[in-house]
Amino acid sequence: MDNVAMAECLTLEFGPFETVHRWQRMPECDEFVGARSSLYCIIHRRSKHTVVAYKDAIYVFGGDNGKRMLDDLLRFDVKEKSWGRAFATGTPPAPRYHHSAVVHDSSMFVFGGYTGDIHSNSNLTNKNDLFEYRFQTGQWTEWKFIGKTPVARSAHGAAVYDNKLWIFAGYDGNARLNDMWTISLLPGEPRVWEEVVQSGDCPPTCCNFPVAVARECMFVFSGQSGAKITNSLFQFHFQEKRWTRISTEHILRGAPPPPARRYGHTMVSFDRHLYVFGGAADSTLPNDLHCYDLDTQTWNIILPSADSQVPSGRLFHAAAVIGEAMFIFGGTVDNNVRSGETYRFQFSSYPKCTLHDDFGRLLNGRLFCDVEFIVGDTEAKIPAHIAIVAARSQFLRTRIRQAREKRDSHLEEVFGTVDVPIKDMPLLEVRLTDAVPEAFEMVLNYIYTDRIDPTRRSEDGLNNRAEDPLSNRIVLLMMDVYRLALQFNMKRLEQLCVQYLKATISNANVLKALHNAASLNLYFIKEFCLSFIVKEINYNQIVMSKEFETLDQPLMVEIIRKRQMPQRGVFLKHCDLITGSTLEEDMEAFLKSVGREFCDITLMLDGVPIPAHKAILAARCGYFEGMFRSFMPENNTVNVQIGEMVPSSESFDSLLRYIYYADVSMPPEDSLYLFTAPVFYGFTNNRLQAFCKQNLEMNVTFENVIQILEAADRMQAVDMKKYALNLIVHHFPKVARLPRLKQLSRELLLDILEALADERSEARTCQDMANDC
Repeated sequence: MDNVAMAECLTLEFGPFETVHRWQRMPECDEFVGARSSLYCIIHRRSKHTVVAYKDAIYVFGGDNGKRMLDDLLRFDVKEKSWGRAFATGTPPAPRYHHSAVVHDSSMFVFGGYTGDIHSNSNLTNKNDLFEYRFQTGQWTEWKFIGKTPVARSAHGAAVYDNKLWIFAGYDGNARLNDMWTISLLPGEPRVWEEVVQSGDCPPTCCNFPVAVARECMFVFSGQSGAKITNSLFQFHFQEKRWTRISTEHILRGAPPPPARRYGHTMVSFDRHLYVFGGAADSTLPNDLHCYDLDTQTWNIILPSADSQVPSGRLFHAAAVIGEAMFIFGGTVDNNVRSGETYRFQFSSYPKCTLHDDFGRLLNGRLFCDVEFIVGDTEAKIPAHIAIVAARSQFLRTRIRQAREKRDSHLEEVFGTVDVPIKDMPLLEVRLTDAVPEAFEMVLNYIYTDRIDPTRRSEDGLNNRAEDPLSNRIVLLMMDVYRLALQFNMKRLEQLCVQYLKATISNANVLKALHNAASLNLYFIKEFCLSFIVKEINYNQIVMSKEFETLDQPLMVEIIRKRQMPQRGVFLKHCDLITGSTLEEDMEAFLKSVGREFCDITLMLDGVPIPAHKAILAARCGYFEGMFRSFMPENNTVNVQIGEMVPSSESFDSLLRYIYYADVSMPPEDSLYLFTAPVFYGFTNNRLQAFCKQNLEMNVTFENVIQILEAADRMQAVDMKKYALNLIVHHFPKVARLPRLKQLSRELLLDILEALADERSEARTCQDMANDC
């Protein structure tokens, strides 16, 4: 989608609006009006049920209330916030729990589950039946099949894709499963089940797990798998019928870990995210909401808004998405109590932050480079950008400063001045003679993106397949990266390297790692390798290996002595918590103070000069990239505007904060100035515009409405100006006492007086009409 199209799809609306990331408790369904207009008090607390969404309602079917299985169908209207029994005719499925339910077109399909009398423990059995409930008529119908059917099961996963129902895994009464079946849901199609031949890295046999569909794939997270239980996220590609385990442990980026392994949880898909809530995680019932970003492949915990009513931890609840909200219902809470609670969670759907991607693209594109690192014995030439490198490492900042002083001295000697045309300026050179080029390139990638994938091969090579993160070459390479992190004083990268090495050093590579750590004088890694070797479970296998026979004698002696006198607890806590500065934090400091000596362009805002950095502007803004590609402005000066409008100095400060470190916090009046900035400056997406939109829609109050009025008038934003005048009129006793009112222009004061007059005239007309009646 181009920028113009993105701008057109975001228009301002005015409240009331839901606060993002807000949990809200809905009315419980303990009682409602039943048949014959009599009030029936019916207990609807349950777990192991299903919830589906259709139009503006969620439908709850089955489950158990702790005493018996249920077969009722309940409906919650999300607009009216009211419960009722869904209209139904025909024969419903037998009472059951741990079944599945999905929606296709205007029908709900219920498959399998566990039936019988749990109170008397009789007639308990798994099912493989399929029922269709038509929302428009309320008709229940049981499907009849031709040929082979899936084995009866419960606690399985179900999804709809390509007009088909897909059933995966579950429990058949004797064992957990991991088979998959599919059947067409289209009218007129043969009702024939087909067993799916799965390929790839299939999840282990499992039950009590959720599934979610996104981007032509089905996702499975955790579940009950016995000894093989995992907190891995698995992805099934429907078209290829292939599984992959989404593995990101080898990527160094300081992101939060995945949720703990669990079962009985829920997972739903919204926008580019998967949301996991609840479940039983190692005998606890957590109530954190975990979010997986499909674009960045990172997990995060969503912090609820300050006014949230957060649900308690639970398992065997159910969840569904309507609009931009998730609804969860029921479940088993503490002390095995069944819940009848309903909660609503308001999603956020902001476009992703592209700061890391934008800087990474700048590095890979090699445009606007103004420094060249001469690395290692081979003197490999690696181009980069002074602004970003200087922002991230004090050591490299000092080396750049020294190289610049040396170049200036050379220019003074040759030209008699340092003020020479850019075309005559030699590229700045910084020598790093003791660095390994490949390791330095990985550090450079971290400097620009805050992450490293040591297994990624260069895409311009003949072989761009990822390497094994446990291979000796990668482990040794990461030790070189660790050494550079120490030298460059990059604490966060240092800690990430240690975490990686601790996770990847094994019996097969530890002796090689020990030798390398000793030769590079990496004391901590050396001590970790020694401690690893002398562990009871590792020692015999390692010392009996062929590699041990060729180990340097001094290291053999250290191993033997370490074995005799082991030191305990030295490494347990080292680097468990990631500290040090992030890319955003470093770029913030660079904009506010550190980067002033490295500015190479001047932005003129209404005659006021603002120093800035070409590389950062070009990385983040297509407008500046195009300008710097085609011509360099005279005197390195650019006049700043947004379309035909010159923004306020405060709003331009907000814009620079977004450009440099993706900050979106600003007062509403700045958001009004910057609402069209993403279009004019050519940002990668409309994330800034989306935040400006929300800020304006939710945070305009009588306290800041004067500033909004001024900005709207300056921008000729007619709708916003009208909204601001209307707000002033309705809160005029409070607005009139604001000091800012006295600073308004004569024209705007007249606009306020006219709006007040119109309001009084309208009120008088209404009163006269009332008197006439």
